[in-house]
Amino acid sequence: MLIETGSSSTGTAPDLAEVAETAGRIRLAVESVVTGRPDAVRVTLAVLFAGGHLLLEDVPGVGKTTLAKALARAVDGTVGRIQFTPDLLPTDLTGVNIYRSHTHEFEFRPGPVFSNVVIGDEINRASPKTQSALLECMEEGQTTLDGVTHAMPRPFFVVATQNPVEMEGTYPLPEAQRDRFMARLSVGYPDPAAELVLLDRMESRDPLADVRPVVDGPTVVRLVDTVRELHAAAAVKQYVLDLVLATRTHPSLRLGASPRAGIQLLRAAKAVAALDGRDHVLPDDVQELAVPVLAHRLLLTTDARLSGTTTSAVIESLVARTPVPAGVSAGSDAGLR
Repeated sequence: MLIETGSSSTGTAPDLAEVAETAGRIRLAVESVVTGRPDAVRVTLAVLFAGGHLLLEDVPGVGKTTLAKALARAVDGTVGRIQFTPDLLPTDLTGVNIYRSHTHEFEFRPGPVFSNVVIGDEINRASPKTQSALLECMEEGQTTLDGVTHAMPRPFFVVATQNPVEMEGTYPLPEAQRDRFMARLSVGYPDPAAELVLLDRMESRDPLADVRPVVDGPTVVRLVDTVRELHAAAAVKQYVLDLVLATRTHPSLRLGASPRAGIQLLRAAKAVAALDGRDHVLPDDVQELAVPVLAHRLLLTTDARLSGTTTSAVIESLVARTPVPAGVSAGSDAGLR
């Protein structure tokens, strides 16, 4: 099990170059299996290097679990796979204390969440009680059992998949659980050309078998720390805050974005900047991640839901009308320092 105690990063140019280069190798490994979804892979990498967790939502059979498994194989670390079912118990995730009669002591046996990459398949098929077992793990990087706190390994990256709640046998994720995921992605169907390539690749064998690790866990931890050191100008932070505050007063929403949402939007924007080889955040980075990071945390009013409005459409409208900070644009570094 890979456990990193922590490292310091100065966010230097060589460090940022390594982030972009490493992300490129992971992207090639994942796209050798997942075809026709470059935007989804880009957001997945941004969440990984931002130190967050990812929720993949769509109908069965479009490649949610395949994307998660390909990423897990590309990172050389421990992998925990959890198939969520209605009878799953919280201790099936976090682990249990077992009494050893010969020593007259309890021994902690960790569950599958004590892994570098945790794949939670169909997370909304488990009861809210079981889903809530992940709250402390995802937010604080630890779990408490019988009064004893156990730290998660680093890196600790949860990739959960879920089917739409309209499908039979599913439970909606609690608001607190959704807020722990840095981003939510809808994988969607590939275009016809990409699907034809998929048919060729899957005709006789599983391409997942050919995916090999391209980066180790300690390197991922170090690069996550590097991304955290990227510069974000005060104007860019104010822009993030303006978007978050706008969700709290929007007439179509009864629950806006939390302070945690703003923090995670800024961290995700830093990761996108690092993927592009930049040492500073632009409003364009914030706009690119606004829907994946914010939309799943919001709750629509009854009238808005009945009228067919979506939270993604609300975020898009807010991004379109929220003023971009003066002097901060993709074409200039003015005002960034």
